[in-house]
Amino acid sequence: MSQPRSVTIASLGIAQTLAWASSYYLPAMLATSMARDLDVSTPTVFLGFSLALVVSALLGPFAGKAIDRYGGRPVLAATSFIFAAGLATLALAQGPVGLFVAWAILGVAMAAGLYEAAFATLVHLYGKDARGAITGITLLAGFASTVGWPLSAWLELEWGWRAACGVWAGLHLLVALPLNWMLPSTPASPASPAAPLSPTSVPMAPATTATAPAPEREPAQSSARTAALLAFVFAVTWFISTAMAAHLPRLLQVHGVPLATALVFAGLVGPAQVAGRLLEYGLLRNIHPLVSARVAGAMHTLGALVFLAVGVPAGAVFTVLHGAGNGVLTIAKGTLPLVLFGAKDYGARQGLLMVPARFAQALSPWLFGLAIDRFGAGALWFSAALGALGLTALMLLQGPRMTQVRPA
Repeated sequence: MSQPRSVTIASLGIAQTLAWASSYYLPAMLATSMARDLDVSTPTVFLGFSLALVVSALLGPFAGKAIDRYGGRPVLAATSFIFAAGLATLALAQGPVGLFVAWAILGVAMAAGLYEAAFATLVHLYGKDARGAITGITLLAGFASTVGWPLSAWLELEWGWRAACGVWAGLHLLVALPLNWMLPSTPASPASPAAPLSPTSVPMAPATTATAPAPEREPAQSSARTAALLAFVFAVTWFISTAMAAHLPRLLQVHGVPLATALVFAGLVGPAQVAGRLLEYGLLRNIHPLVSARVAGAMHTLGALVFLAVGVPAGAVFTVLHGAGNGVLTIAKGTLPLVLFGAKDYGARQGLLMVPARFAQALSPWLFGLAIDRFGAGALWFSAALGALGLTALMLLQGPRMTQVRPA
């Protein structure tokens, strides 16, 4: 009953697009209307979003363990119901209590229904060969903001924010749930997900002669230092990504970009993310994933420095470089733990590595909003410096066989 890999990637990619568009990208379009209708401030709505990210951080490791044990199909199918319940609760909220309860429910869904869970599902199914599938779903879900922002805005304009949340809830039940339930329940190869990647097997050039398998041993990268550096990189990149998702149009405006132009520039982020992932899958696929991560890690800072130096004419350069770098780094969040630590217990490890990132996400909209309020255009120096620190941590990481190409 094996399902073609392309069908699995398409199903999971579409479901991920819905999940991201209806959670992570929701407040940017609906927060103002929610705040006005619920008689709270707009920062209070973003505080609810932060609560969801904290809940996601706390529950993420448990979701990863569940996927390691049972596979992704039951976990992701359950999150379709939870996403729908959270969005329906949000649509029915009458005040701050209902608002926070709804975001807490959405936080449970986000813990087990976003990229980390999808990556763990693919590693459970395909083991060390999951890299291409990880890239595939991120290519599809890279359009979540491009689809989600205008659809949420249109629904809000036509019928109000409550109806928009209701439509997203319905899409989870009618579209995402069947797609998640279509996923294979068992690995393509029984040995694939359980076999750890040894330092001599990742990433090796194809062998020319048959040899006996090397004895299993603990991967060389299983040190606390490596885990700490990787967790720091994820925290920095998620902080920047969430800050830009919440504040990019406003950030461009305080730099002097007119509103209409700022929306056009911000709309380039989604296509740039997909372009970056295509670049990673094509040109960069034959080099070690740490190298492509380092290239991507420099892009936000480089774009920010160009924008700060040149001004409005370089706004598009900044958004494209940020989007492309973020697109590749999203893949790195899935592939680097696989390469550095192996496939064994991938979901649980991924959940733990992402805990600091989730807390960074929770603080990001609030902290970066304060930075814009206090420093205006100078707030971009803050994210540029963080990007430089993340790149430094990537440079300190060392992968096995850095000179060899990774497997296709």
